[in-house]
Amino acid sequence: MRPDRTPERPRRVHRTDWMALLCGLLFIGIGVRYLTGPIPDPVIMAPVLVGGLGFAAFVAILAKAIRR
Repeated sequence: MRPDRTPERPRRVHRTDWMALLCGLLFIGIGVRYLTGPIPDPVIMAPVLVGGLGFAAFVAILAKAIRR
């Protein structure tokens, strides 16, 4: 090791929070949908939102089970 360099620390990694990632993508997607074009029917968008949140929860549960 050269004296002018500081010693390297081991790199820390963290696990992906799939629930937060997928929920954020869902809300961004719905927001973009509302901003670009005619306003979608709320009767259609409410089940899409609930279904998307359910899917995100399902993926998060699977990821947690696989990690253990």
